[in-house]
Amino acid sequence: MSLDERSHPHIPPHIPQPGTVGRLPVVQRDRAVDGLRALALLAVPTGHWLVGGFVRDPDSSLHNASPLSTFAPLAPITWVLQMLGIFFLVGGYASVLSFRRATGRGTTPGDWLRGRLARLLRPAVGVTAVWAVLATALYAAGVPLTTLHTAATLVVQPLWFVGVYAVATALTPYCMAASRRLGGWAAAPLAAVVAVVDFLRYGPYADSVPYWATLISLVPGWLFGYQLGVCWGEKRLGRRGARLLLAGGAVLFAALLLVFHYPASLVGVPGQDRTNSHPPSLLVIALAAAQSGAAILLRDRIAALLRRPALWAPVTAVNRSAMTILCWHQTAMLAVVVPAAFAGTTVEGLTTAPDFAAWMATRLPWLPLFAVVLALVARVARRLELPWTGVSRGQRVCAGVLAVGFAAFALRLTVV
Repeated sequence: MSLDERSHPHIPPHIPQPGTVGRLPVVQRDRAVDGLRALALLAVPTGHWLVGGFVRDPDSSLHNASPLSTFAPLAPITWVLQMLGIFFLVGGYASVLSFRRATGRGTTPGDWLRGRLARLLRPAVGVTAVWAVLATALYAAGVPLTTLHTAATLVVQPLWFVGVYAVATALTPYCMAASRRLGGWAAAPLAAVVAVVDFLRYGPYADSVPYWATLISLVPGWLFGYQLGVCWGEKRLGRRGARLLLAGGAVLFAALLLVFHYPASLVGVPGQDRTNSHPPSLLVIALAAAQSGAAILLRDRIAALLRRPALWAPVTAVNRSAMTILCWHQTAMLAVVVPAAFAGTTVEGLTTAPDFAAWMATRLPWLPLFAVVLALVARVARRLELPWTGVSRGQRVCAGVLAVGFAAFALRLTVV
């Protein structure tokens, strides 16, 4: 069965179409794609806030802890909140349209790529540079070094996404070429690479396979969803292919869990030898396939739903601050947790170890406060997403040095 869209040659009316306002070209927003992006983006802070617990030592130091380590039945929550497959799907779709518009205006592929990478890297460099200064001030104020290491790890934790997404963006022209040649099946070789790496790291030869070799699947694993998005944007993946993705992904997901005994959690769990997320396993591929198929099939319904102003307004707000939310949501949580721990108090849902059945219920009431703090932080931090006009070369170099230094501190890298 072909995954292309030759049986659906029409272009739905909600596909972005160039228009004009006066003499300026304008592109209509694809509400379904924007809605899917916002949903996938909000799943990231929700997941981190919900399962990101802490343990406070007698000296007020904080350590990371996860309720998933104690309560395995919570793992299905990660099946809902792990939506990076959708994020890469809509990223690939949007990149195709952006690349076409740019080249249609005469922009070179290199200039297009530099612009896209700048939009990715500015917020990432900004948050780590700010935290380099903030961590120094907190240490001088007496915050324990252990707490600062914990905070630094959480701040840089989501930033791996920026690097992988930057690689996927750079590969956009090649993904488009693969789509034109193979249709929706262009994503299949990426899934095959992940399957081979899974066999190596979990099969009979696992003891002789070094860890670095398993990282081979890092880019193909996340590029899978991006390639599907490119095929969707190239109109080589339609409803027939989406049904195959949904059904095939769901069957593979169930088989990997029930027959091959993959870990049930789609995020890393402290203390477990096997992980589905670093690098992504075939279970992540199966989920991304099912999610992508469902997203494509529900596209028209989502677009119709988002014609309501009350629903469309928050979607546009989230998309305007996408990188800010990704880069600063851990800071919002830490802005509440660290002062509580530093004050020497134990607060239910914040600094109590997530080792009892009702812990999740104690964490839930704090999520709205985290969201409010994130909104306040974003009002200032969103400036880092904008072009750094008026910033000298020296200031940019300084920000880069601070960012590298903070990343080294977070990863506990030392120079011998």
